[in-house]
Amino acid sequence: MLKKDERKEGKRSAETSIPPIDNGPLVDKLNALNLNNSSSSTSTSVSLPVKLETPAQTSLEDEFDLNDMDDPLAGFEAQRSGIKDLSLKEQLLNPTETNIESLTTLLTARIREGSGETLFEIGIEEDGAPMNLTDAEYQTALATVRSAAATVGAEVAIMYEKNSTPTNASGEATVEGPAPEDVFKTAYVMIRNKPKSVEELLELRVAVVGNVDAGKSTLLGVLTKGVLDDGRGKARVNLFRHKHEIDSGRTSSVGMEILGFDAKSVPVPTMSHGRNAPWDEICGKAAKVLSFIDLAGHERYLKTTVFGMTGCAPDFVMLMIGSNAGIVGMTKEHLGLSLALGVPVLVVITKIDMCPPNVLENTVKQLTKILKSAGCRKIPMFVKSHEDVVVTAGNFVSDRICPIFQVSNVTGEGLDLLKNFLNVLPISQKYNKEEPVEYQITDTFSVPFVGTVVSGVVMNGIVHAGDQLYLGPDGNGAFQMVTVKSIQRKRLNVPLACAGQSASFGLKKIRRSTIRKGMVMLDKETTPPPRGCREFEAEILVLYHSTTIGHKYQAMLHCGAVRQTARVLAMDKPDQILRTGDRATVRFQFLQPAYLKIGARLIFREGRTKGIGKVSKIVA
Repeated sequence: MLKKDERKEGKRSAETSIPPIDNGPLVDKLNALNLNNSSSSTSTSVSLPVKLETPAQTSLEDEFDLNDMDDPLAGFEAQRSGIKDLSLKEQLLNPTETNIESLTTLLTARIREGSGETLFEIGIEEDGAPMNLTDAEYQTALATVRSAAATVGAEVAIMYEKNSTPTNASGEATVEGPAPEDVFKTAYVMIRNKPKSVEELLELRVAVVGNVDAGKSTLLGVLTKGVLDDGRGKARVNLFRHKHEIDSGRTSSVGMEILGFDAKSVPVPTMSHGRNAPWDEICGKAAKVLSFIDLAGHERYLKTTVFGMTGCAPDFVMLMIGSNAGIVGMTKEHLGLSLALGVPVLVVITKIDMCPPNVLENTVKQLTKILKSAGCRKIPMFVKSHEDVVVTAGNFVSDRICPIFQVSNVTGEGLDLLKNFLNVLPISQKYNKEEPVEYQITDTFSVPFVGTVVSGVVMNGIVHAGDQLYLGPDGNGAFQMVTVKSIQRKRLNVPLACAGQSASFGLKKIRRSTIRKGMVMLDKETTPPPRGCREFEAEILVLYHSTTIGHKYQAMLHCGAVRQTARVLAMDKPDQILRTGDRATVRFQFLQPAYLKIGARLIFREGRTKGIGKVSKIVA
């Protein structure tokens, strides 16, 4: 783990003042409006001395709660509360029955806090002080951790080891030019539960976005199929769903691919007996699965891309940038969507094997400027070692860090760092299993000998096979009772699905024609019985509009899995007109009833994104 002084110094050097970018779609509109001014930044932010033409305004994160992700270290101290009498070093080096029991209690709390896994530091005390372990002591401590982990049914995998010079409690070196016996060892290990069944499988959803021809489908093909590309699109062919996608090489639909890691953090083989391993076989061997949502990069398919980012509820966004093309086309639009939805972003620069060094350098400079600008306010961190991977992943959910990888799908350069990073990404903590059931429908199917099947994400609660749930709203805003007769996760039959998991439900005695994307399934105990709404009020911010927005203005509105046209009925402006940069409370009307919740984030667009906001009141 980096020392506090080193981290502070790294942040200061990473946040040099850079002027905002002048042109581009959504990110530059955020930048010009100074939506994320430094006065509302978190404790890790710094004030950028950027000259702004507009007066300081309330932060977008504060106004619309767009930066409501938990502090990644908030629950960390709570995990470190089980041991008071002995230091962690004494427990690791003296594996008595009492010490093993205390260590087991600590690991159990940390694994529960991490939803099934935790990144554990050997060589660092609970208060951050170094243990100064020799090689023999390190091996003893590692064996003790393995023994305690085995007690709770978990496996231990070494993510990173390093040698360090002796230090005191304040982190200062105590000797100069240490001899070999004065070199101490520290390590980061991943402790992950071994799932007893598929329903205990850890899952992360990663949306893959970027401009057309950035290499999104190719990278997913390389990661999930385990073979390098030939430079002519060989790796991406297996990901496409339609013939015209194979012919053009461009994704036009929402594709899904998975990458599995077992309890020892080893990638699950994707080839079986000379063929691609099916999903059920991969999930049967995996302890953690990453579901990649392959989205379209062409502007023509922006509606599909926005629906994938809102309806599929991704935990992270992987933004792809072609090093030879730079930040062009829809790259800034997709980055702006990620910022508006408050989803952490990691950047992957592809095609570094074919890009001249000067062009790659210009692309990196351009990316750094945009990330540091007032519209983004992110700290770019270039990941070049496994130590960078562990440190960056541990702080990634802070919403301030933006990891940057440079990879080649042809030579394989940088892919090991990216895979390792995806392996140690923390599980999202924003879902609640104790709340009443809420399930968002993102797609519908009619399966022979099964009937109507819906797929989507369980947002709250736990759904069991045989449960009765409300389904709706229909064209009149009403809900009907349906029975879930079967549940599948990653094409495997399971008895239940928990909050935060994507799953498919087989429904009894209902036609597919009566179900549409954007519907929800709710707990049958919901009181009062749910109703769909046609009219609602929202606090919005207009990012950009060439003229004005007034009464009867229509736009495509995205809110979770809801995607339909909405019309402006009224607003709290005296002149009933909105222009670029205006904030207002606006009453919208849907063409069809939809289910909305107060506080839900929304995006409305007319072509490209025009505004963002959150639902403040359900009218009717």
